[in-house]
Amino acid sequence: MFSGERFVSAAGESGPSAAGMTADGTAETPAAVPGAGMVADSGAAAGPQARTTDIVPGPGGVMTDEVGVVTGDLTLRTEYADGKVTVRVQYKDADEWYAVTGTSVTLADPAGLDAVHGVAVGLLNRPEG
Repeated sequence: MFSGERFVSAAGESGPSAAGMTADGTAETPAAVPGAGMVADSGAAAGPQARTTDIVPGPGGVMTDEVGVVTGDLTLRTEYADGKVTVRVQYKDADEWYAVTGTSVTLADPAGLDAVHGVAVGLLNRPEG
């Protein structure tokens, strides 16, 4: 059984795995189900989403729009809101976030947030130099 699937017992009680079908193959009576109508594997949410990872940039640091180059132990945050993705960094445990230069772009599907974050981490995290 896969996560999120529902089953229906012989008594017609639903549980995790029948995909809306009863034991005799007829459709279940529609019910209010939280998240119904959402795309299952997109991870889509109604509001802003973000992913964060601690990084150590290589020599030269990370160029930001607000303060120029930042170096040392940083936290990288990839944010999705209103159809756009933006990558930001902050000094680890600081309050201020800075936009990484050139990283605010349109992202048609919020399901791509994890991939964009993975690429940003792969490019900017260089603890070995």
